[in-house]
Amino acid sequence: MPKLVLVRHGQSFWNLQNRFTGWVDVPLTEKGKEEAFKAGELLKDIRFNVAYTSALTRAQETLRIILEVIGLQIPVIKDQALNERHYGALQGLNKDRARQKYGAEIVHLWRRSYDIAPPEGESLKDTAARTIPFLERAILGDIYEGNDVLVVAHGNSLRSIIMYLEKLTPEEIIKVELDTGVPIVYEMDKEGNVLNKEVRKH
Repeated sequence: MPKLVLVRHGQSFWNLQNRFTGWVDVPLTEKGKEEAFKAGELLKDIRFNVAYTSALTRAQETLRIILEVIGLQIPVIKDQALNERHYGALQGLNKDRARQKYGAEIVHLWRRSYDIAPPEGESLKDTAARTIPFLERAILGDIYEGNDVLVVAHGNSLRSIIMYLEKLTPEEIIKVELDTGVPIVYEMDKEGNVLNKEVRKH
């Protein structure tokens, strides 16, 4: 049975500084590179046929390290459909400062609601509107072919994919948190249905 593996990129400098990152191209920290290395160690048993990642460096670098650790050279498809949610006016802002500026309640709503977007940014619903068509068209296309697929992307683009795969409601998905560098392994059938899910941690 084909496997679909989702990995959130390793820690970035702005994750470390508690800042909204979105589409800003921020590199990995040393800890982030270490998380990517550990993810590769945890995935050595899977011989991926193809990998997908976003247009952002932190995801691409995480993927590069994972494939290097596994010892695989495979096609890598990069697409901004898998980019992190665009945080608009919040991008670059420290999360504590954002709460002081806009109020803790509204910032919590922007971060944790399904369909309320921050100023000039995307909601999770908006993110899903670009991620899911790409999932259906490209990523699941490989699953239907029986390929093992690795997707390295971002907290919110991956949450939208998880919502689709696990048939979660908007209320359920807003409670889902993804740790950096932790692989989620789905065993699929060739119709794109999830048969089994495993979260791999050291």
